[in-house]
Amino acid sequence: MGTGWIKAIGMMSGTSLDGVDAALIETNGTDVRRTGQSVFIAYTADLRERMRGCFGNRFATNSEQVIADDLTDAHVDAVSMLLDKAGIAASEIDVIGFHGQTVFHEPAVGITRQIGTPYMLAEKTGIPVVADFRLADVAAGGEGAPLAPVYHAALMKSAGVEMPVAVLNIGGVSNVTWIGPDDALLAFDCGPGNARLDDWMLRHTGTPVDMNGATASSGLADPMVEMKFLEDPYFDRVPPKSLDREDMAATIDGLVAEAKLSMADGAATLANCTVAAIVAGVNHLPTAPEGWFVCGGGRHNQYVMAQLQERLGVPVQSVDVLDWDGDAVEAECFGYLAVRHLRGLPLSFPGTTGVAEPCCGGKLYQTKKAA
Repeated sequence: MGTGWIKAIGMMSGTSLDGVDAALIETNGTDVRRTGQSVFIAYTADLRERMRGCFGNRFATNSEQVIADDLTDAHVDAVSMLLDKAGIAASEIDVIGFHGQTVFHEPAVGITRQIGTPYMLAEKTGIPVVADFRLADVAAGGEGAPLAPVYHAALMKSAGVEMPVAVLNIGGVSNVTWIGPDDALLAFDCGPGNARLDDWMLRHTGTPVDMNGATASSGLADPMVEMKFLEDPYFDRVPPKSLDREDMAATIDGLVAEAKLSMADGAATLANCTVAAIVAGVNHLPTAPEGWFVCGGGRHNQYVMAQLQERLGVPVQSVDVLDWDGDAVEAECFGYLAVRHLRGLPLSFPGTTGVAEPCCGGKLYQTKKAA
């Protein structure tokens, strides 16, 4: 493939388990033209619960392939909706970047598992698909995550902000990309993001989200829970480092249960744990960022954003102020990474995943017609 601009659809199903984001970008594998076209399809409650049942499974179960196919069908629908919205034909799209749903991530034992059926997505859309983005990095000794830093850096090149800067993604897990002068990159998972609060809200209200942080805002956080939470050895580990959605879950749930918190106080406490994990990560950054730009669902939580602003002491803003779409950044990223795969460019680096040298990744699944 040449060196010109490529139309790509990126897709992300994150650890928040809310649904599929799909976004259309144009890129040459280095620079990016954002189109502003994106869609979101929510998972049905049934599919969400079936996928939740896969979490923590180190190896595939017999029922997992059916779930993977149903998950893929949701992605097919998202592609169709995005093409309709953008007013373009599938034949105009060169590649889809398909992340799939992470169900188990433990790079220390060489395992990262994302479920989904890439060849089925390629067949049903008629578009070549790049998937399996994390496997090569983990096989080479890397953490396999986060993979968004190279995309954050590409977008930040034209943002005109003063470096160093931090791009913070708050999904089910929170992760930070530190971008320094001369394109220096450091990235790592900070700690639990929305996952613990989402699960708390699901358990108490039947809805897996604290809309705008309203419940947390109405509660009183328990500082002892936060203090004990920060004793986890993960926070002292030198990055790069990464987490599974369920890491620390038992510890946090135990601390909250022991404290016998009300729904609102529990929400405030869990939100504060999310914030505390991010603030603790500053200790690992080469120099303190001049500002923080937040993407992912967590930026909608006004309580979390206010706490971050107070504790970090520098401007904390949604990436939307940079004219990015904070809900679509991760989806866009996997379109970008798919094109980098086609161009033979690395997806991960020593400073982002701890891999020994820049690492290419992904696998191409082509339709029979395209092959």
